[in-house]
Amino acid sequence: MRIAYLHSGSVPSIYANGVHVMRMCDAFADAGHHIELYAVPGAARTDDLHVYYGTRNRFPVHAVPLLTASTFGPLLRAQRVRRRIRRGPMPDILYGRDPYALLAAAGAAPVVYETHLLWPDRAVRGVERLLFRHRALTRVVFVTQALAEDYLAHFPQLRARTDVELVTASDGADPVPPTGPVAALPGRPDALRVGYVGHLYPGRGTDIILGLAARLPDADFHLVGGTDQDRSHWQGRNSRPNVFFHGHHPPAALPPYYRAFDIVLAPYQTTVGCAGGFGDISRWVSPMKLFEYMAYGKAIIASDLPVLREVLADGVNCLLRAPADTAGWAAAIEHLGADVSARQALGDTARHQLNTRYTWRARVDRVLPDRTLAATTGQP
Repeated sequence: MRIAYLHSGSVPSIYANGVHVMRMCDAFADAGHHIELYAVPGAARTDDLHVYYGTRNRFPVHAVPLLTASTFGPLLRAQRVRRRIRRGPMPDILYGRDPYALLAAAGAAPVVYETHLLWPDRAVRGVERLLFRHRALTRVVFVTQALAEDYLAHFPQLRARTDVELVTASDGADPVPPTGPVAALPGRPDALRVGYVGHLYPGRGTDIILGLAARLPDADFHLVGGTDQDRSHWQGRNSRPNVFFHGHHPPAALPPYYRAFDIVLAPYQTTVGCAGGFGDISRWVSPMKLFEYMAYGKAIIASDLPVLREVLADGVNCLLRAPADTAGWAAAIEHLGADVSARQALGDTARHQLNTRYTWRARVDRVLPDRTLAATTGQP
């Protein structure tokens, strides 16, 4: 089946939405579909987009720039995307996270809209209302059940449309081999290695990690990711010799870091910022880092937020602690640091759950059910 993936963000970029989109396109290709991505050209430097993200498949990526930052910018870009698509061959499905482009191109094929947050922008919500009324819409994919519930509360017309499927599909990760290169981390070779991978936006818990480093001087803390500006901000507030900021690395370069960590952290707070610094996504967040932690069989300590309990279970595949309880987080690290078998048990369960429930390939099957494939391809 031919799928056009319409994305309003940029690739390559340092942001998680680019990773998500490239991973999903890769999984669509793994499933045997012909996938083409339409995205904003990125500012990140790379000679090869697929090498940067570490994809297994090489699929076409069409760069359609946003020519103006005004309110009309997304509308004008959407029209350009539609024209590019109509040059053919025509897709069987329009899939994506760009409501503007999906609405503009909706006459070309059935539409699947995926959303990761309840947009605070009134203009975007207006476009979504039009999309939710369009006869081409076949399903809406929500990244968490909490987000699905909020969308139904804000857009009651979705509940009334019996011809539109509403699907909840968490983020995911690819299974990884049990062995591979391990990063040579700075610090003490015999110290417990506590890792964090992700951005350093407000609400991501960087201050909690620095507080943990002060409480646990015998452990080394490694933070991988963040913009140059955010990293400089937190480095300027750190005086601990057991904290190491590794900066942003291409997604394809992260596996050695995951393998090097003994324990990994996801200290999301009760208010969580996202790319661009706007909004609060704490109620709906589905962090890819959690699933990547699971894929590598790491012992996870995460914030006890209702949305994370859609995937995580305390004492089963992780340890959950109150977001701001630094003492509780420190005690959890000390417990896992002293009990290798407990770390192994949590990591093994997490890896098994990832491999059986949360792979990108499994997610493709969830967002494109068999009955839809049959309807769009004419197969029985």
